Amino acid sequence: MSALTIGISLKMYFGRARTAEWCRAVAGIARSHPAVTDGLARLVVLPSHPYLVEGGAVFASTSVRIGGQDLFWEDEGAFTGEVSGAQLRELGCDYVEIGHAERRRIFGEDDAVVAAKTAAAYRNGLTPILCVGEQRRSSVEAAAAECVAQLHSSGPVVVAYEPVWAIGADEPASPGYIAAVCRALRSHVSGPVIYGGSAKPGLLTQLGDGVDGLFLGRFAHDPSAVAAILDEVVDLAEGGPQWRSA
Repeated sequence: MSALTIGISLKMYFGRARTAEWCRAVAGIARSHPAVTDGLARLVVLPSHPYLVEGGAVFASTSVRIGGQDLFWEDEGAFTGEVSGAQLRELGCDYVEIGHAERRRIFGEDDAVVAAKTAAAYRNGLTPILCVGEQRRSSVEAAAAECVAQLHSSGPVVVAYEPVWAIGADEPASPGYIAAVCRALRSHVSGPVIYGGSAKPGLLTQLGDGVDGLFLGRFAHDPSAVAAILDEVVDLAEGGPQWRSA
């Protein structure tokens, strides 16, 4: 089994103290959990921009990689309040999230903006976590077509499939629906296709090889949930619940 990508975006939920506490707890999990130490899972954490340096320092002794939650499409200039790919790279980032539904809805980002930001990520040696998703629940075929139209990549990419109607919901989309759309997306990209949209512990086991990992939000606020999902990674690799963290 190839390593599964487990991405976690902290969005704008945590302040400095809680970010540091959470990062220390997850770093401790990463140092000892077989899913990480045996190379079965690749953990990627996206703190808020002000805490990237502190988060990176906590994870420096682990294999956990950090990334930004957004970037601007230019590398420098008079763009007040923006953060460039060059700056993210200088801060130690390997990844950057692009095209999340919240950015599209709240800030009006369209496909052209997403494409420009993706190009900026590549220029600066960052791997995009490119978010795609259909607005409304529909057929697998229609959902896949809408998501494929949102793909803007010419290099390494992690595609995060997040149906917009499932973001912030109590439950994710159904496992069969998720797996079918993700398999369709796999035929258009060479990198991993992971699922977000109210992803939480228990889902990965249901999806099996239908996805290449998960993209987590609020359901990863408790570090024990991260450990539980890593347990699932081990279970999938070994064919059953043969290991559990204490």
